[in-house]
Amino acid sequence: MCNPACFIFTVWLTALLVYPGVPARSGDSYLKDNITVRQGDSAVLKCNVDNKVSRVAWLNRTTILFTGNEKWSLDPRVVLLNTAVTEYSIKIINVNLYDEGPYVCSILTNKKPESTKVHLIVQVPARIVNISADVSVNEGSNVSLMCLAIGRPEPSIFWKFRSSKGDGKGNRIITEGEYVEMTGITKDMSGSYDCITSNDISPPDVRTVQVTVNYPPVISRARSTGTAVGQKGVLWCEASAVPLADFQWYKGERRLFNGLNRVKIENKGKQSMLTFFNVSEEDYGNYTCVAMNTLGITNASIILYGPGAIHDVNNAALSPTSSFLLLTLVLTLSFISKF
Repeated sequence: MCNPACFIFTVWLTALLVYPGVPARSGDSYLKDNITVRQGDSAVLKCNVDNKVSRVAWLNRTTILFTGNEKWSLDPRVVLLNTAVTEYSIKIINVNLYDEGPYVCSILTNKKPESTKVHLIVQVPARIVNISADVSVNEGSNVSLMCLAIGRPEPSIFWKFRSSKGDGKGNRIITEGEYVEMTGITKDMSGSYDCITSNDISPPDVRTVQVTVNYPPVISRARSTGTAVGQKGVLWCEASAVPLADFQWYKGERRLFNGLNRVKIENKGKQSMLTFFNVSEEDYGNYTCVAMNTLGITNASIILYGPGAIHDVNNAALSPTSSFLLLTLVLTLSFISKF
């Protein structure tokens, strides 16, 4: 049979469970500071007692966790700590969001019931939960990137651009928020877009969207060369393009092929080289480097000349000559018809 003290304690616990929102009378309870923990960490809820206490209990919302040393909760994460005689504390292991809320330490003394109220706040590290897939678009298109993140407190999101050129000039923060909108995208906007989210609970979460901008070839460098008869001569040109350009070489309107007429053609990435192993008088003249991909075609005129000839060796005509316009048109139609 429950004695009067036990009966009072039971009524007190029942009142706390049934009417959790009813404030305690003045002097019956006091509110401790909020306890803030990170999701996944452990939380220790402390309750100070003295030798006049006859019964104690921990409650959470409408659930009794412990009464004395007896555990009522079925949650294995909630344990009673072996603390000092003047302290009655519990520990919640691997805290999650469902643990957030008010906790009450109920104390029954010889005089009257008292309670200590604690509010547990759970913080969640910022984490990216959804982000756009890598995209490949043609120059001039519109691009929209998305990055969604969760966390408590609400995380901030910003975007950082890293240029595909690798020159470091494009490494900059471009915008804040979940979305990036780009209209009329250019090849200079091709690269990595880092979505970075943080709420200062843990290191930032970073994920990357790769944006590839396709554009027609642009011959950026071409060099004429002076070489004596019998010597080795090299003509080369370089074209930027996405996808990478295919190269062809012509002398006049006659296409040159690797291994024929004492020439070698080597294509390596953005560069193409036309090599003469034993230059003859017949080799001197104007050559055309043609660069093409699915988006377009361009060419540059390059000259192989002999000693004593006056030429600007650092420059070449980067626009089609009039005699080459018809050939360019034919090549364009032929190349596009393959796709």
